Amino acid sequence: MLPPHAPSYYAASALPVPEHPPLAGEVTADVCVVGGGMTGCAAALHLAERGYRVVLIEGQRLGWGASGRSGGQLIAGYATDMSKVERHVSPSDAKTLWDMSVEAIDSVKERIAAHSIACDYQPGHIHVGIKPRHCRELEELAEEWGRYGYGGLEYLDAAAVRRRVASDRYICGLYDPRGGHIHPLNYTLGLAAAAERAGVVIHEATPMVRWEEGRPATVVTPQGRVKADWVILAGNAYIWETERRLGRTIMPVGTYIIATEPLGEDRAASLIPHNEAVADILFVLNYFRRSADHRMLFGGKVSYSRIDPRNVGAAMRRTMVHYFPQLSDVAVDYAWGGYVDITVNRLPDFGRLAPNVLYAQGFSGHGVGLTTLAGRLMAETVAGQAERFDLIGRLPTIPFPGGTLFRTPALVLAMAWRRLRDAL
Repeated sequence: MLPPHAPSYYAASALPVPEHPPLAGEVTADVCVVGGGMTGCAAALHLAERGYRVVLIEGQRLGWGASGRSGGQLIAGYATDMSKVERHVSPSDAKTLWDMSVEAIDSVKERIAAHSIACDYQPGHIHVGIKPRHCRELEELAEEWGRYGYGGLEYLDAAAVRRRVASDRYICGLYDPRGGHIHPLNYTLGLAAAAERAGVVIHEATPMVRWEEGRPATVVTPQGRVKADWVILAGNAYIWETERRLGRTIMPVGTYIIATEPLGEDRAASLIPHNEAVADILFVLNYFRRSADHRMLFGGKVSYSRIDPRNVGAAMRRTMVHYFPQLSDVAVDYAWGGYVDITVNRLPDFGRLAPNVLYAQGFSGHGVGLTTLAGRLMAETVAGQAERFDLIGRLPTIPFPGGTLFRTPALVLAMAWRRLRDAL
């Protein structure tokens, strides 16, 4: 028996998939992918479609980490303003990076269509604000994205946002028709199934113990070894303790979600009539959407200390009811959490630990789209077309202050100030 997924609404509504036995013995491949989340499954699929022999190992179950637990929101751009990107690259490279972020959300939709992945995709995303300064920030965001030729955005005043989101707390919004939301675990499982059909060999319950440099490189597991010309490290927040060098620039951060009891189609539709995904722009943000079976999925309560709230369900329910008092009579059926990986500057961290060992991490809450893009870029790199991967790799990576021992308390203090600013 393989370890189960963490209990969640997603795990309870996951598509049935075959289990993949742990690796035993030594195998060879062109590429060994370490990590069975969106990044690893997308990379494996892209590589197999190019004709490479791929072995994918996952320490738990496919989609066990953030890929199977997240808010499932598909958002353009990066987790920071493009103005910050522009400080580090030329104008033409900044435009290329922006275009790749748009390609990221489009590539998710392309994969869903091409492989008939049943992951409840719905179009549309709204950023919402609760303070006048949020409204100014959303107007600036629309202007910034517009400079890059991103069309279709609609700024929403208080009356317009309340026609789309049934909460009096929000006074403005920015609607993006190209964003959207998905069932993230089923999307990940769909990518894995497509990769397996393309010839990828998958092993679950097979953590990487270490890797050994060389041509071929060797990935060592508890009961076996994979010798491969290339290695792709795609474990994100769940691999940094095994490969300590990756832990310098990312911080695993806890985030939490609840799923209410089914509300019925009419009541659910009254909350978000056009079924978009919604996220506020508080630094410690809240995000929510409707599920395919008419629940409210409401997330937030970020823990930078990695100490889970004592009662995730009750804490998240209080926040949900603060924004949607009409749900005060609604029960919570599921409550769960997990880690996402953030970087100091919220820019993704792509790079190499050896000429033939690639990694991609640090998606900082924008992983649904950027992970699929990362898989494509790493497959391009293996095939000898590294320009786009290396462009992201040139973005600055900043080690967290305090090292691995003291960075958590240092970050907690910094986030306490951010929380105070959110409250003002």
